[in-house]
Amino acid sequence: MAEAGRDLEKERAVARHLLDEHAGCVPYVALSGELALSDIAEAYRAQEAFVSMRQERSGASIAGYKIALTSAAMQAFVGVDHPLLGAIFDDTVVPSPAEVSLAGFQHVGIEFELALRLGRTVPPGSYDATSIAPFVDAVIPAFELIEDRNAVYENFDAKSLVADNAWSGGVVLGEPVMDWRGFDLTATPTRLEAGAETETATTGAALGNPLTALAWAANTLSAQGRALEAGMIVMTGSTLKTRFPNAGEHFFYEVEGIGSVQMSTVP
Repeated sequence: MAEAGRDLEKERAVARHLLDEHAGCVPYVALSGELALSDIAEAYRAQEAFVSMRQERSGASIAGYKIALTSAAMQAFVGVDHPLLGAIFDDTVVPSPAEVSLAGFQHVGIEFELALRLGRTVPPGSYDATSIAPFVDAVIPAFELIEDRNAVYENFDAKSLVADNAWSGGVVLGEPVMDWRGFDLTATPTRLEAGAETETATTGAALGNPLTALAWAANTLSAQGRALEAGMIVMTGSTLKTRFPNAGEHFFYEVEGIGSVQMSTVP
């Protein structure tokens, strides 16, 4: 019992440290010394403490979850063989079209995704793309905002990233689409317009299928004793490379046949 208490105090100390760094606009560095985390499980416990303290300080609720590191290359870069999970707070969710102030971030990245909204709570269990699909009531074109706190990417690790809530900075949501089941989400075309540039991909670029990503999130949360609740959204991973915008840029992202989302950046 005493050791469990010591562990809890360490996880809370990590959470306080990270929240104070956020408040002070301190650049990201990997946790070290007495705050270094031993494994991913301890990192997720520290994340739960971070989320709880963030809610206490702001009064925010959990609007859903984001999935980080959906590419094998990025996983290998930080020494894991799986994605990572972070919470989304409802005070960071805004509708499209959005105007995002860069002053609200140390260093913001934008990712281009399909959010899935849960129509009912997912019971504990083990899911795949097929068995998780009945829980989804809507799909939503979305931007995810990444707060990397001016990280030096050659000097960070997966455990610290998890504890720092997987750099969850917010989301911009397009219109929910309820009639989505006729779409092949493994291969629905996507298109980004960013100034004079256009990029294309498919919804399968993130873990092969957004429903596979959702199933992974549900399974991971279930193993941690947490749940995906009715009304929550899950950001399923970017179909295109992350962009780090300057002020005055405009982004339009379309998922063919489903809809679009757009945002502009201001100082």
